[in-house]
Amino acid sequence: MPELRQNPITKDWVIIAPERRKRPNQFRHHTVKGKIPKPDREEKDKCPFCPGNEEICGKAVLAYYEEPGEDVQSQWTLRVVQNKFPALVEGKETSRITEGAGNFFIKMNGVGYHEVVIEHPEHFQTIATMPCQSVERILSSYIERYQVLIQKPNVELITIFRNNGPGAGTSLRHPHSQIIASPIIPIHIRHTIEEAVRYFDTMGRCIYCNMIEQEKISGKRLISETEHFIAFAPFSSRSPFETWILPKKHRASFAKTSAIEKKDLARILIDILQRLYYGLDNPDYNYMIHSAPYQEDPADYYHWHLQILPKLYKVAGFELGSGIYLNSASPEENAKYLKEIKPDVLE
Repeated sequence: MPELRQNPITKDWVIIAPERRKRPNQFRHHTVKGKIPKPDREEKDKCPFCPGNEEICGKAVLAYYEEPGEDVQSQWTLRVVQNKFPALVEGKETSRITEGAGNFFIKMNGVGYHEVVIEHPEHFQTIATMPCQSVERILSSYIERYQVLIQKPNVELITIFRNNGPGAGTSLRHPHSQIIASPIIPIHIRHTIEEAVRYFDTMGRCIYCNMIEQEKISGKRLISETEHFIAFAPFSSRSPFETWILPKKHRASFAKTSAIEKKDLARILIDILQRLYYGLDNPDYNYMIHSAPYQEDPADYYHWHLQILPKLYKVAGFELGSGIYLNSASPEENAKYLKEIKPDVLE
């Protein structure tokens, strides 16, 4: 029989429909090749993120090099550049503007920052195939840019995300992720914070910390665990193979991640993405880092986390009309399937 499950954090509902589900291995959709292909010359020439094409993207706001003090422009290991087609642009004026009878409509200038993290020089790499050192660099760039952007005027929220594959919204194959700093906090994030505050006021503790304890006690949805992090399929997963990674130590802001935790986070992130890569044949996915908004940091009631959403089904009319997600796969079965895959986390 289907189950309606409530997300304890947002209070949203999802339907877990076992009679509609596929077996976990039936979500495999194409073949993973063991060797990373090399792009041909024409493909590299066209790719704005490949070494040698730095002029296309413009000056980097942050760059890492293999050797300290390296000054050869194309010898980078990671670059962060401004997005050529930004969702938000740098500016100062963020006043609300009204229009219509009775000032019914409200708008404001699209002020903010939109950056691209070019994660690796190799065109066909992905986090699942990178060594830990490369992924640590990616996480370091996130933290460095977060710390810079959060100090900018009018920045209230920083969203770090990665779109992997055309089904997840990316148009460039070269490995990259994005950072957007915005002057507003969307209502669904405010709602999540309000629910977390309500729980803290009632129970005297963080709801995310309690969730970690509950998942460890249950073990049914646990996928991977390290000294500092835990990864599991949420009880109320919105879609097949949704996975969360959380720090075990309470922390509201991702930007406060320590050097030791960063190394550990790189390992568990590779671990999970390798399980998806080999277990589901490299599915398209989005991941998002949910960190406390500026005025909520530090907070006893919020806990930063990384959410991975494989794109294995399309949202249809029921979800759009009701706001209730229909998940045709059991989080418990999916967690068991991923847990049994043996990843090869590289040093």
